[in-house]
Amino acid sequence: MQAEIISIGSELTSGAKLDTNSQWLSIELSAIGIPVRFHATMADDRAAMLEVFQTAVKRSDVVLITGGLGPTFDDLTRELIAEVLGTELVLDKTSLHIIEDMFAKRGRVMADRNRIQAMFPAGSEAILNPIGTAPGIWAEVPRKGNSPCIFAAMPGVPSEMRKMYREQVAPRLPRGKQVIRRAMVHTFGQGESNVEEMLGDLTARDRNPEVGITASSATITLRIESRGDTIEDCDAAIAETKSRIRKTLGDLVFGEDDDTLESVVIAELRKRGATLATVECASHGLLSHGIAKASSSGSTYRGSIVVGDETAWPRDATSDPDLNLASSDGVAALARSCRDQFQADYALAVSPFSRPDGDDPPLVFVALAHKDGVEVSEQAILSDLTIARPRAVKTVVNLLRLHLLNPL
Repeated sequence: MQAEIISIGSELTSGAKLDTNSQWLSIELSAIGIPVRFHATMADDRAAMLEVFQTAVKRSDVVLITGGLGPTFDDLTRELIAEVLGTELVLDKTSLHIIEDMFAKRGRVMADRNRIQAMFPAGSEAILNPIGTAPGIWAEVPRKGNSPCIFAAMPGVPSEMRKMYREQVAPRLPRGKQVIRRAMVHTFGQGESNVEEMLGDLTARDRNPEVGITASSATITLRIESRGDTIEDCDAAIAETKSRIRKTLGDLVFGEDDDTLESVVIAELRKRGATLATVECASHGLLSHGIAKASSSGSTYRGSIVVGDETAWPRDATSDPDLNLASSDGVAALARSCRDQFQADYALAVSPFSRPDGDDPPLVFVALAHKDGVEVSEQAILSDLTIARPRAVKTVVNLLRLHLLNPL
């Protein structure tokens, strides 16, 4: 048994919106033992959609569709499912009543065009949408010499799709022979090849759970995939693998799944009732953006100073106005000054890029100021600045993480 996920919408193919539905559904299907072999994303185009639908019937046992169920003329999903089934659209009075009632409860007049959302391919079933106006469609497409292909069409709005899938689609889907569960462990401080060497046989390809490695902006992520007879078996195997990874890599591991360096640090500061401030130049606001996003609310993050280049630094912020800010001493002075200015327990600083003579690469300096002093680190800029900037940010945030784990 294998599945296919089809996402419909010109906003997806144009890049205006990101298709997150396919990723989410793939994870959900894996959890019930149905591997996803194909993803298709297409614009609201009749010919292309029909071709993909017909191909999906031939090669996949379960086809999940998101999008194209609205009331506008470019919402074609229901019509094309009917064409695949070789049937016509018929009115479902129960669905129409639900849609009319929803408009009435919201104090809105229902446009006549919304009636199309209560039209379904003959022989299919309506899937209730308790939080939106677009019902889903459940259909089984006959296949000669094979079991029917299951079509489940759901709204493209993620909140509506997820509720509909969990409550009404997933319970009706067949279960595969093997359950697949996934998890991620994030590390920082060593390169991809070094981490792989440290892990040894944990990354062997014939291992269950399988551990894969990906790198993004200096963060090394270990992707764990477990296959087993039950969710409990898979989760137990993943927990054992996570334990081995943490034991092997130690403080290189900073989090799991949706964790970021910033979110982990902010969570630890909140536990302690401690505060943080930041000052930066070379990172162009990436540091403050990441910390503010992780903080979201509360008084943990006191504030930030972000400037475009070295000439804009307030020279009275340090005791020596002639101090080279793109240096160990300069970034340390900025971190101390920031901590004092915001009356924070901790301050993080990212210097401007240095301008070395000769063939030496430029440097960026980062610093952590706390009540016991200042910790400084430097890194050479050996790559594109779009890589160097987030690397500098992660380096300085990691300074604070390690300090919180192992205070002086």
